Amino acid sequence: MEIAVDIQDLTVAYGDKPVLWDVDLQVPRGVLMAIIGPNGAGKTTLLKSTLGLVKPAAGSVRIFGKPYEQQRHLIAYVPQRSSVDWDFPTTVLDVVLMGRYGHLGWLRRPGRAERAAALAALEQVQLADFAHRQIGQLSGGQQQRVFLARALAQDAEIYFMDEPFQGVDAVTERAIINILRDLRAAGKTVVVVHHDLQTVTEYFDQVALINVRRIAAGPVHDVFTEANLRATYGGRLALLETSRVAAPASSAAPAPGD
Repeated sequence: MEIAVDIQDLTVAYGDKPVLWDVDLQVPRGVLMAIIGPNGAGKTTLLKSTLGLVKPAAGSVRIFGKPYEQQRHLIAYVPQRSSVDWDFPTTVLDVVLMGRYGHLGWLRRPGRAERAAALAALEQVQLADFAHRQIGQLSGGQQQRVFLARALAQDAEIYFMDEPFQGVDAVTERAIINILRDLRAAGKTVVVVHHDLQTVTEYFDQVALINVRRIAAGPVHDVFTEANLRATYGGRLALLETSRVAAPASSAAPAPGD
């Protein structure tokens, strides 16, 4: 089994406070993996340090066996919607075109081929009719889909997504998960910071449980157990009954977000 992302001994601290401690995580190629854990567990920091956006105190990240710096062109990133300045005066199409800059280089302007790729990505997320709309005029769910389209336009091998289902309605959530499944079917690797235990077994085939340290990681049917969830969430999982962990995803209790 080829490893797409190999994180070894990753430690991140803000001041004197460790946010991640000695984390090892291997993500196989072609899987849809959830990163779950309580508030403050370090889930977002794990993504950002993997992407070089946060400097670790120790550890290494390898992408398909090579340092991240050599493989960044293989990676697309969808940040949390709340981290974006939605008042910035730009159109939906311009945002999605940003996903093509890695193919162009910063000194070349997008041409016909890049616009066609961006429009195809918008069509995939069902927003082609909004291409010339100001990004701030869209609903929260539509904005989330625009950033997903930007990632799709990159035609990456690995997609990192930070809470892509947060604040969207059920229809949008279903549309997003269908796109992620299509990416997996195409052999892409998708890593998603996720907060809702209800949908883990339905949406994902791999899961990593994080609470500063890695508690467990692997196939959902092996790792998503009551013992591992209690080790991850502690008292915050007090209402989760034993039968609910092993039950279908629709009957599981939600967990707090990050």
